[in-house]
Amino acid sequence: MVLRDGVIVRVGTGEPPGPVAAHGRYLAPGLVDMHCHGGGGHSFATSCADEARAAAATHHAAGVTTVMASLVSDRIEVLEQQLEVLAGVARTGEVAGMHLEGPWLSPAFRGAHPEALLQAPTPGDVDRLLRAGRGHLRMVTLAPELPGALQAVRRLVAAGVVVALGHTGADADTVRTAVDAGASVLTHACNGMRPLHHRDPGPVVAALGDPRVTLEVIGDGVHLHPEVLALICRCAPGRVALVSDAMPAAGRPDGTYRLGAQEVEVLGGVARLAGGGSIAGSTTPLPGALQVSRAAGVPALVALGAATTTPSRVLGLSVGALRPGAPADVLLLDADLQVQQVWRAGVPIGPAHD
Repeated sequence: MVLRDGVIVRVGTGEPPGPVAAHGRYLAPGLVDMHCHGGGGHSFATSCADEARAAAATHHAAGVTTVMASLVSDRIEVLEQQLEVLAGVARTGEVAGMHLEGPWLSPAFRGAHPEALLQAPTPGDVDRLLRAGRGHLRMVTLAPELPGALQAVRRLVAAGVVVALGHTGADADTVRTAVDAGASVLTHACNGMRPLHHRDPGPVVAALGDPRVTLEVIGDGVHLHPEVLALICRCAPGRVALVSDAMPAAGRPDGTYRLGAQEVEVLGGVARLAGGGSIAGSTTPLPGALQVSRAAGVPALVALGAATTTPSRVLGLSVGALRPGAPADVLLLDADLQVQQVWRAGVPIGPAHD
């Protein structure tokens, strides 16, 4: 593979023309994380562009060359300000865009989102946040059973935004109705939603059975049992996107952090709301999800596709593939999918190992 001027110019076989030999290892596209709240002690829910850049850089160096900046529920005026700041970071390519996870979520399945900040969508609020995103708002997670939610789905999709369903008490029929309206992603499948039941299939079964839907899975070994992760991958081939749902503690030691407006305690690498509450995001960056997936028996190429090609397709990006003309975002991984080297736009930025 030959990289030049930030793009892949040639892919072939034979002796390497440059200094890096990958015998017995994998060359793969840089990872694409479509659901990430921060990392390295930094948050995307900020009014400081430099903090958002630092969060993105943490993931870039780990091998996540494309990262979406996810925001948690807050007041509309706060989200407006955060989107405006992140739009500037997106313009420089440091993040691929923004993802709003809330505030249009179900109080009954709120997870780590403060109940007092949750609300039903209104046309005015939808348009306010679209304007604040300045064309860089790429995905919105909402609960389709809320009043006005289907109208919001149609408005967002018409504006070019991917709509994901999550933090929802919706039954399977309501999920199908939302997909008919344009929704196409299930946010962190199994988490923050009505559980699967043999007489009440709920969102997961509806999504598994619909080829229009991509299912996010958090591959940290905490949010999903590894056997459940592997089952979802088998049931929806090519429609599973590995995500980190990383919060600011990702890549950092145990301690006290913040997720949006809430305090989070990390103990043993597991983040929970202070006082022993709900799981509050993950501390495992996306490369760690490859290890969890492999340990669960997910084939290497399936795991890599779920962390590259699939999320890139969902978001309508040009990354996630190794072909001439594609951005030179490339990883060198060992046989166990441990990241050895990272190139972003053709520039080596991650740790190199012999």
